[in-house]
Amino acid sequence: MIEGPYFVLTVVGVLGTGLVAGVFCAFSTFVMKGLAALPPAQGIAAMQSINVTAVMPAFMLVFLGSAAVCAVIAVVTFVLWPDEGTVELLLGSALYLFGCFGVTIAANVPRNNKLAGMSPGTPEAIAYWPTFVSEWSIWNHVRMVASAAGMVSYVLALT
Repeated sequence: MIEGPYFVLTVVGVLGTGLVAGVFCAFSTFVMKGLAALPPAQGIAAMQSINVTAVMPAFMLVFLGSAAVCAVIAVVTFVLWPDEGTVELLLGSALYLFGCFGVTIAANVPRNNKLAGMSPGTPEAIAYWPTFVSEWSIWNHVRMVASAAGMVSYVLALT
């Protein structure tokens, strides 16, 4: 069984990846559906506001902090190569770092940036909105599942 500071680090990884999975689960299950049900200009304005608020310290500490913890867990695992939990620790780190953090950078942020450059009531924004909701939601599902799977993998490493 994992012990000492390594145990604490893994528990922090469980908490961080689980919290992020929960945020993305909320978006996947009801936030985006609620925004899509609004008139397009209102949905766009609301999403633009959410995207500004998301980069405030509270969420970024959890999101980026989890990425840092996952990276540390991966490095420590490679260096120490523990007798137990190695595969689960490396898998949990990879799932979060690539499936959540990487997807956010490569897929969700570019869509957010494109939407941020549009005025909510313009024909261009209104035409783009259904595509944004669909594509952004698909990638959000990916990062939700990756975060949750990373959490499960870390929990399995602790057992």
